[in-house]
Amino acid sequence: MFGNFFDKLKNGLSKTKSSFTDKITEVLKFTVTIDEEMYEELEELLITADIGMNTTMEIIDNLKLKIKEKKLKDPAGVKDLLKEVIAEQLQSSSKKDIIAGDQNVLLIVGVNGVGKTTSIGKIANLYKNNGKKVLLAAADTFRAGAIEQLEVWSNRSGVDLIKQQEGADPAAVVYDAIQAAKARKADLLICDTAGRLHNKKNLMDELSKINRVIQREYGEANKNTLLVLDATTGQNAIIQAKQFKEVCDLDGIILTKLDGTAKGGVVIAIQKELNIPVYFIGVGEGIEDLQEFDEKMFVEALF
Repeated sequence: MFGNFFDKLKNGLSKTKSSFTDKITEVLKFTVTIDEEMYEELEELLITADIGMNTTMEIIDNLKLKIKEKKLKDPAGVKDLLKEVIAEQLQSSSKKDIIAGDQNVLLIVGVNGVGKTTSIGKIANLYKNNGKKVLLAAADTFRAGAIEQLEVWSNRSGVDLIKQQEGADPAAVVYDAIQAAKARKADLLICDTAGRLHNKKNLMDELSKINRVIQREYGEANKNTLLVLDATTGQNAIIQAKQFKEVCDLDGIILTKLDGTAKGGVVIAIQKELNIPVYFIGVGEGIEDLQEFDEKMFVEALF
């Protein structure tokens, strides 16, 4: 039904599955009646899967409503309803198209170490394989080695890279990249940016300047700003996202390293607490291991 990424996703979510879904199955197996005790046990499991307090309460409330509506008496039917509730939580109406028309820009933000540059390389590869002409801009001129790392990924994915030397003005790099994107008729320009969240003022100024350049030079382009978060950090990823929201407008999330964590439930929390849709998820080291997020596929793999 979903293809080979589904198997990777299923494997990637195995840690979350064993600490979350399998335990739910176990709890329900020993539940005789649908009562408060059952809800409390489920609540506890949801919280430990890093779904977070607020989202957990909402899931439990919605589950209670569904059980009431369906007049369910047998605990064996609870798991399917919980699956339904979680799938509904993941649906997002605010997701924009990455490719809309023939000029598109992705601005990628995120702190160092979350897999930002790697994600850019994988997204470039994904769209190139879909027949799109992709161009990369190395606008993280602050971090040592960032430009070289992006260069490695541009070679791996077989797309061109626009760069200047370390310490150059990031907005100037983006300016050059936009001119190149126009001249080469690129469908998608992906810009790497510096992740200095500890210095919010500088980061805000830098991103504002980059956005002004895009607005002025490429105003007709469809632009999305995506934040890269590391799933292994669980609830800390949500705190990070809230901090980035103060610095710039975010359209969506790229969630990496889902395969290395039992905290896969953070996907549900992000969508709900931040009201920002998840666009891509990473479940492995390989170049093909980052794909567009499909909530139905995610829930199927989780359950």
